[in-house]
Amino acid sequence: MCLALIQFKAAQSLLLTCLQQSADMASPDSEMAVFGEAAPYLRKSEKERIEAQNKPFDAKTSVFVAHPKESFVKGTIQSRESGKVTVQSEAGETLTVKEDQIFAMNPPKYDKIEDMAMMTHLHEPAVLYNLKERYAAWMIYTYSGLFCVTVNPYKWLPVYNPEVVLAYRGKKRQEAPPHIFSISDNAYQFMLNDRENQSILITGESGAGKTVNTKRVIQYFATIAASGDKKKEDQSGKMQGTLEDQIISANPLLEAFGNAKTVRNDNSSRFGKFIRIHFGATGKLASADIETCKRLSWPDPIPSQIPTSICVAVPNSVLPSLTDLLEKSRVTFQLKAERSYHIFYQITSNKKPELIDMLLITTNPYDYHYVSQGEVTVPSIDDQEELMATDSAIDILGFTPDEKTAIYKLTGAVMHYGNLKFKQKQREEQAEPDGTEVADKAAYLMGLNSAELLKALCYPRVKVGNEYVTKGQTVEQVNNAVGALAKAVYEKMFLWMVIRINQQLDTKQPRQYFIGVLDIAGFEIFDFNSFEQLCINFTNEKLQQFFNHHMFVLEQEEYKKEGIEWTFIDFGMDLAACIELIEKPMGIFSILEEECMFPKATDTSFKNKLYDQHLGKSGNFQKPKPAKGKAEAHFSLIHYAGTVDYNITGWLA
Repeated sequence: MCLALIQFKAAQSLLLTCLQQSADMASPDSEMAVFGEAAPYLRKSEKERIEAQNKPFDAKTSVFVAHPKESFVKGTIQSRESGKVTVQSEAGETLTVKEDQIFAMNPPKYDKIEDMAMMTHLHEPAVLYNLKERYAAWMIYTYSGLFCVTVNPYKWLPVYNPEVVLAYRGKKRQEAPPHIFSISDNAYQFMLNDRENQSILITGESGAGKTVNTKRVIQYFATIAASGDKKKEDQSGKMQGTLEDQIISANPLLEAFGNAKTVRNDNSSRFGKFIRIHFGATGKLASADIETCKRLSWPDPIPSQIPTSICVAVPNSVLPSLTDLLEKSRVTFQLKAERSYHIFYQITSNKKPELIDMLLITTNPYDYHYVSQGEVTVPSIDDQEELMATDSAIDILGFTPDEKTAIYKLTGAVMHYGNLKFKQKQREEQAEPDGTEVADKAAYLMGLNSAELLKALCYPRVKVGNEYVTKGQTVEQVNNAVGALAKAVYEKMFLWMVIRINQQLDTKQPRQYFIGVLDIAGFEIFDFNSFEQLCINFTNEKLQQFFNHHMFVLEQEEYKKEGIEWTFIDFGMDLAACIELIEKPMGIFSILEEECMFPKATDTSFKNKLYDQHLGKSGNFQKPKPAKGKAEAHFSLIHYAGTVDYNITGWLA
């Protein structure tokens, strides 16, 4: 009897163990095991979620309340009287506000929800608090209906490991936690299933993490759609990378020459780019190409059909037509808390001493005016390590030794240009060189004759009718010409590199579809905002208009289909006034172009024309408000993302 009882207990214990193991296998926690060490950063355990849902909560008195310093805080209603509500915040502060300044709180089961569109009460404080609480738990990705919202953690998280890539492969959006890889995989699956091109739009302010997420999208496609081709040799017999290697290597090269430290971001892309990843009929990588952003234009009327794979994703037929928006002014000028393009500091890091000798430079950036007006080091960036990554990327991408040398020499020449000195001739306004040593170095690196270079700067030839006339230049005019030359050389080199990368990524393999990734330059408001910043913010304004018009119009079309009563709102019109102020006839660009045609035009005459045409007539054009310690500004524009003060000094140079 005892033996039978023991055997029964053992069998019962074994059965319970099996049932427990089966339950564990079916639990959400076991499903997360495939994500490895990334699991806690993507979704919290079932135990934590249950504990959060059991918090005490009173739907009638628990609210968010507007706060003068914190925007919104959580609190409990104490009383209501005469249209006023008294709320005690969680910190113990008593606030008395109007009825429209309190917002209902969602039940605890919605805490850290993965898709905010599922909230019972969907409003600004609920969205902000959900993002804040998920961010505090290091869950940086959150869905909001059609969108994937990312909050930059400014630290490395293990959410991009190889096992995470594999875990998202083939998963529908609702089957896995929010992630950029899920957006990528859905775009890939839609492309294969619907036989249509897809695009992923990555937008946000400077420092939001657009470039990092762009790199992760490319990493995902390069991993799941690898062609499997072996490494190939170039004409010199040197081994190049595979197509996947080359697509990934395009980023460090473009970042070295196109990224810089800004006030808010240590590695800010100072250009926009649209990257197309081409695939064959079976979904294997075929080739890729990159467009950098210069202007925005799209068909009119804009097609209304939009695919549902988003981050946000939009149809390629309506994507902007894009070519170069490199911030050229940074080549010759930086604010105190900023830095020029990374490549200058990588070269002077002395990791490759042969570059110092070849470029006739020193290892001290402060010896070169153009690259030392702000900071020369960034704590989060190892310039020596980055130089090796840049140098390796050039090789992987198949640049020839001569092309590689030319890239470095042109970069060195730009550094020397900033040290050119000129003086005024006695009793004349004509400028002349103040020494030729620097000009000799710059001319040597560019393959020019030093004397001819200086002559062209001091005595430029201008075509008048059918004849050329030699024109005299003042010292200021020559310095402006040198700056323009340095910016032009750098820009044209950058564009040539993009063209050369595209040639290398063009494998001639059959292409069937592509997925485009648009990484636009982020909207910014600095203390000092000049012409390039206006161009960047204008580009963002147009992109935001496109974004608002299409995504929200699409949503409203869905409401109509479902029979929901809804007053149609054209969200794209919010930005029309500012866009027209900049680009339409007699707008800012038009007046600037007109002023550039008059030799006697000055910054003052340009400013006066702007004020005459727009001050008091356009609500988006304002006179800047002076403040102590604030940089000089000449006019203000009310953009969609905020009011920006612009300085017009040098726009006509």
